[in-house]
Amino acid sequence: MKEAMLYESLSDGRVICNVCSRRCAIPLGSIGFCRVRKNIDGKLYSLVYGKVCSMAVDPIMKKPLYHFYPGSSVLSLATVGCNFRCIFCDNWVISQERDITGRELTPQNIVDIALEYACEGISYTYTEPTIFFELTYDTAKLAKDKKLFNTYVTNGYMTVEAIECIAPYLDAATVDFKGGGNPEFYKKYMLVPSVDPIYEALETMKKHGIHVEITNLMVTKYGDNLEDLRKLARWVCDNLGEDTVFHILRFHPDYQMLDVPSTPIKSMEEAYKVARGEGLNYVYLGNVPGHPYEDTYCPGCGSKIIDRFSFDIVSWRLKPGNLCSECGYKIAIVGEYKPGGSSYPFGLV
Repeated sequence: MKEAMLYESLSDGRVICNVCSRRCAIPLGSIGFCRVRKNIDGKLYSLVYGKVCSMAVDPIMKKPLYHFYPGSSVLSLATVGCNFRCIFCDNWVISQERDITGRELTPQNIVDIALEYACEGISYTYTEPTIFFELTYDTAKLAKDKKLFNTYVTNGYMTVEAIECIAPYLDAATVDFKGGGNPEFYKKYMLVPSVDPIYEALETMKKHGIHVEITNLMVTKYGDNLEDLRKLARWVCDNLGEDTVFHILRFHPDYQMLDVPSTPIKSMEEAYKVARGEGLNYVYLGNVPGHPYEDTYCPGCGSKIIDRFSFDIVSWRLKPGNLCSECGYKIAIVGEYKPGGSSYPFGLV
């Protein structure tokens, strides 16, 4: 347990948490919506600081980050808790856990483990990193000192203050949309009152130079409207840029949404064409191993320049500097390809 960052105390004993965009006003002795931040005697505490419930070495493409240090390995970690209540969550066992559980690890322990397993970076993922913000902040600072990069896999529902606080140490973020960002879908199936803070967070990340890749989970029947996806892709193109990577993810039934099948491949292919049609240069389909839309095609000449299969890079046809080998077009990738990185994850906690 550690005193939280970014909160304010009220005269009646309540505290306002300013890390998540819910900005919970938490009474004395109570916890926030995330279940892991508690008001104790008028001070806000993180109950999960150093309580790591899941840890693994992952390929960077699992995040998914396709255009950030390709081929690298990351130490991925999470605590219990979340500020969303997605009824289709595939990590619900830890995201919706009510008990504070986990292995005791300090930020220094985490950095040491990353170095021991020859990782290039650390990813705060599996559950929402915003709710264990203090652990990510302290760890990221130490990681930077050791030349490790830091990434978030986040729902984006974090305050501008939180982003500006972590920005000097955060190198990349995967921001996960569901159902095309439809506000009613978020309210009904995720208990999220407004999607507006996510767009504000994205603009703030861009302002601070954080590499951002977008995902959108196509939830069969309930969140697969192509017009919603079109609007999201257009917003991303207009506000984050045409080179912003956009992943369209296949839904699989899980948790409390077991009444619909996985997203049809045909629907995903149609969504791919819609997103490309809105001007995005790099659109990918996820959770469909072996599909040609996992691959990267040069925006300049259309040549296939990176072959992928699931978490593996099968072939790399870029010249040094990430230039297309056919036409010399500069591909928007951060870092150089590192062959031989971890292909498949293995768990440590």
